[in-house]
Amino acid sequence: MSVSRRLALAAIAAPVLMRSRPGRAAGQDGAAVEDAVDALTKALLTGDRAALEALTHDGLSYGHSSGLVQDKAAFIEPLASKRASFPRIALSDRSVSVVGDDAIARHVFTGESVADGKTSPVHIGVMQVWHRDGPRWRLLARQAFKI
Repeated sequence: MSVSRRLALAAIAAPVLMRSRPGRAAGQDGAAVEDAVDALTKALLTGDRAALEALTHDGLSYGHSSGLVQDKAAFIEPLASKRASFPRIALSDRSVSVVGDDAIARHVFTGESVADGKTSPVHIGVMQVWHRDGPRWRLLARQAFKI
């Protein structure tokens, strides 16, 4: 293989090879997305309407592991009104990949949910799509899946 061809392949491969390992976000953008994921988790735990509003995009598509898909209002209302809650949430196997003004965050969500007075264990996989909106990251889409 010629030197110029090797250099061309190295130039193409370098960005892929320099990506962060799973569970680690590269650079300031990745850290900011991880902070947004943590802020959303805290808002889920507290049912903080203002925080949930600020952290989610107006065009939100929020998919549950049951197949239910909600818009922003339908996602926030049960949590903010305390009709549904999460007493406990732990995230593991986290990863973030940033591409321009968008990011994909993945994790395993383990905890408990309470709806209609019934407590249920939760152990699901989650993929979130975040979009940079000015200086902040906002959740644009989320899809959960059964593990």
